[in-house]
Amino acid sequence: MTTDVSHEATRREVATELGTLRYHEAGHGEPLLLLHGSGPGVTGWQNYRGVLAELAQHRRCLVLEFPGFGVSDPVEGHPMVMAESAVGVFLDALGLGAVDIIGNSMGGIVAAKVAIAEPQRVRRLVTVGGIGRNVFSPNPSEGIKLLMEFTDEPSRERLVRWLHAMVHDPALVTEELIEERWRLATDPKTLEIARRMYSTKAFAATIAANAMGDAVPYWAQLHKLQAPTLVTWGRDDRVSPVDSALLAMRDLPDGELHVFPRCGHWTMIEAREAWLPTVIGFLTREDAR
Repeated sequence: MTTDVSHEATRREVATELGTLRYHEAGHGEPLLLLHGSGPGVTGWQNYRGVLAELAQHRRCLVLEFPGFGVSDPVEGHPMVMAESAVGVFLDALGLGAVDIIGNSMGGIVAAKVAIAEPQRVRRLVTVGGIGRNVFSPNPSEGIKLLMEFTDEPSRERLVRWLHAMVHDPALVTEELIEERWRLATDPKTLEIARRMYSTKAFAATIAANAMGDAVPYWAQLHKLQAPTLVTWGRDDRVSPVDSALLAMRDLPDGELHVFPRCGHWTMIEAREAWLPTVIGFLTREDAR
């Protein structure tokens, strides 16, 4: 059976207390929730369109567009906090119980937080970079610094510099990709929301709050994450350097780490041919809970 995974054929929306959440749906079977990352002009569709057809052969894939990133309705508050809230709201709106989750970058952090706080919602988890904490590399990383520079003062030149930091192979940064990202990243409301997270001022405020606050950061609670977890990473990631995976590798009770060579931050795009069978094999093992 051939599944149509075009943008129009898969597009859906659902009304929730966070406004209208939009998503893409493809395939049949056990539900697989796909959560996108952050950054200028990002969408769930952009993150996963290249692997959706293959994943949809094994799962009912649901690619959620987080509120405030230009596709689902905008919301008040910090984008990361709203993204985490959106997961439970979305699953409840669709009447779903436990699901498998793939989370890219920020989406992986969101998924980990949900799995720690509400373990009944997460059956298996796959992350693409992002989860953990830098051990040896500087904070903020090169890629995050470039992201802040763009967010502070958007320009095409700064967008291109940031996009090149996302990949190992610069050929992946095409004019089509630049135009696609630029169009959404410079939407006034989307840019305003992005500045709550990635402006220099907002990032500094977050670092200061984390240093002074009493809350235990999620990366210090990875030992509580009981769902079987596959951590995937690009060896040449300049946004979330691979040493950040060390905590996850050590602390996850049922965690595995797979590092892909000649690959930057977008593992599911740049290492697609190796990433897909690794992830599908993990999700479809007979010992899956």
